[in-house]
Amino acid sequence: MLSQIISDRLHVGASNSHVYTPEFFRLNKENDRKKLEALLTENSSVVVYDTLMAQLKQLVRTAHPKKTLTTAETESLVLNHLKGTPIEEYGVWVYYPWSSKVVHILDENEFINLRSNRNKYKITEAESQLLAQKKVGVIGLSVGQSVSVTLAMERAFGELRIADFDDLEITNLNRLRSGIHNMGLLKTVLVAREIAEIDPFLKVVCFHEGITEKNIGQFLEQDGKLDVLIDECDSIDIKILSRIEAKKRQIPVLMEASDRATIDVERFDLEPNRPIIHGWLDHLEINFEVLKNLKTSEEKVPYMLPISGVETLSPRMKASALEVGESIVTWPQLASAVALGGGITADICRRILLDQFHQSGRYFVDIEELIGDPKETKTFVDEAATIAPLNRETSLALVAPFVKNDNNPISQNTAKQIVEAALLAPSAGNNQPWKWHFDGNSLWLLHDLHRSVSFGDFRSMASYVALGAAIENAALKADELGFQTEVIPFPNGGWKNPFAQLKFSKNTGKTPVSELVNFIQPRHTNRADGNGQSISQAVFDEMHALIDGLGARFIHLSQPDQLEKMANLIGTSERLRIFITEGHFELFQKELRWDNEQAVKSRDGLDLNTFELSIAEHIGLRLARDPQVVDYLHQWDAGTGLERLSRRSVKTSSAVGILTIPEFESERLLNAGRALERIWLLATKHGIAFQPMLAPILHFVRILKSENSQIKPDIETRFLKLYDDFVTTSGLARETELPVFLFRLGYANEPDVKSFRLPIEDVYYS
Repeated sequence: MLSQIISDRLHVGASNSHVYTPEFFRLNKENDRKKLEALLTENSSVVVYDTLMAQLKQLVRTAHPKKTLTTAETESLVLNHLKGTPIEEYGVWVYYPWSSKVVHILDENEFINLRSNRNKYKITEAESQLLAQKKVGVIGLSVGQSVSVTLAMERAFGELRIADFDDLEITNLNRLRSGIHNMGLLKTVLVAREIAEIDPFLKVVCFHEGITEKNIGQFLEQDGKLDVLIDECDSIDIKILSRIEAKKRQIPVLMEASDRATIDVERFDLEPNRPIIHGWLDHLEINFEVLKNLKTSEEKVPYMLPISGVETLSPRMKASALEVGESIVTWPQLASAVALGGGITADICRRILLDQFHQSGRYFVDIEELIGDPKETKTFVDEAATIAPLNRETSLALVAPFVKNDNNPISQNTAKQIVEAALLAPSAGNNQPWKWHFDGNSLWLLHDLHRSVSFGDFRSMASYVALGAAIENAALKADELGFQTEVIPFPNGGWKNPFAQLKFSKNTGKTPVSELVNFIQPRHTNRADGNGQSISQAVFDEMHALIDGLGARFIHLSQPDQLEKMANLIGTSERLRIFITEGHFELFQKELRWDNEQAVKSRDGLDLNTFELSIAEHIGLRLARDPQVVDYLHQWDAGTGLERLSRRSVKTSSAVGILTIPEFESERLLNAGRALERIWLLATKHGIAFQPMLAPILHFVRILKSENSQIKPDIETRFLKLYDDFVTTSGLARETELPVFLFRLGYANEPDVKSFRLPIEDVYYS
């Protein structure tokens, strides 16, 4: 029984679902009197509201602003105003069928006069009359509801056209003003009803199907061309289509994004040749057949980015954007921001309609910036700025105490060729932390601490590995040129400059590693996804054999469960790294080169073009560049999307490799660098892609080998847990081994771009 009653009532509601126009009854007309009587007789649920007398009293008071009327005077003026007309016949009775309410109000002219009385002289009578002739269109009714209703409250139009194909959902109620009983109702109907309940005399035209290619012309110019178009829709294709069509018709366009109350004004009426979206899409092909079929974020991002303006988003919105598709479904909006934006947009729209504002551009009304606590300026001292770079003079001074006039068989030209090979060695962040000097007898390698000192490079571990790799390249090149290399590490003692002396003698024969010299030039980092093809055990055996005697151990992990665990571990480490203030600064301000111009100019660092990033991943990095964004992600324990690239890279790999040493000692690190370079060169020989994945290792070693890691306690705890997982997965001996390098191996397409190197004249003195 109850189910049937509910079903019947639902049907009744559904029959009114598209009704948004009220009915008017003027009881001085006999036909209207009969209709209202029938309505009230046949429908006992209709509720009547009659405050006409109060409205009349207000009306007569507004006609006498200079005098404070007594009650008796007011009542007398009302009677005079009625001129004997029965009060029930005065004005108009308005029936709202969707709410079963009848309201007795003043008729149109008096209603408008009284309702807008408090607008004077913010809006004058002449301006009101001008606005009453204007037509405004609003596309999209989440933010658009606030704009539409505000315009209606100010009576800033004569006709309002609203378009949205969507129903009201519960998730809209965080910013769209409505009762929960309206869920499932078309937003167009919802807004039109709200306006009708404020002012039943306003003309509202609904496009329930939203805007399409077929109806955009009708929306813009049927029954008269729009005077202003307000775009608040989510669809990229409709945003662009509506502007193209508005531009053809010279209709100005407004758009408000609630974040920072960002307002875009495009005065196509005054600038008919103005490019859409301020010209920010000019580099893209605008093909509507393509636009309307954009489905994924990856496809939409090239268009969304210029429209949203990634660099000008608020830090909280940038952080939120990184969570879309991770912990939230879509971009967040707040009712306060929507209400503010609605008011601002309505104000600008009114001033355009009244010919009081003529500019185009993007504007911000950032409340947090305008009304907020003074911003704390975080002072961060880059340690490298406190260390002077090595130059010719300082390099020669460091070497001078150890120079001896030995008989040396190599020429200046040979020395230069050896150094050229050494300069192709890998280094953390491509920082190239070396200087070379040829004294006529020996080559000297020095550690340029200015280029490498960083939070991530604890006690120069990564630099020493890089310098060891450079020595390996030098020795291989010397071998090719017919010379044997004697490496004398740390002639001034461990951890001090000079780093090493390289002495040469005539070669007595080739060694198993000699052929690796052929792969110094083509060796590179390959960050492309792998194809998962397995690497033969013979290759791994060869890698083990090549580093025998260098004091480093090579561990490789290639089982699917091992790769899964390492992917999670590396991904989490990459995210935690940027939660550390120093780590964030070093990655985003020191290491990354954001465009080709930066990369060519500096000839060091990590060229973003080598990262094989999708457009969405590139945008994600740009968002994370803001320290405040990362602070928010840390507070929320969010940002897992920043792990995706590393996770995917490892999961598509054939293996993960680890180099360990038995103790944290300078010469051990040097030899680990030599071992690393041999493995990398051999991988290059076999066409195997190689990519360092250092975030876990650098932080593990800092925590394990320092009394105070200077890492935030919550992050240090996470890294310690990750280290436990690392030890378990890798099988390394916790008490007798220390990991110093981590990398992925696999088969992948060759990168289009490779990292630059510093000119030899900047790092080699002879």
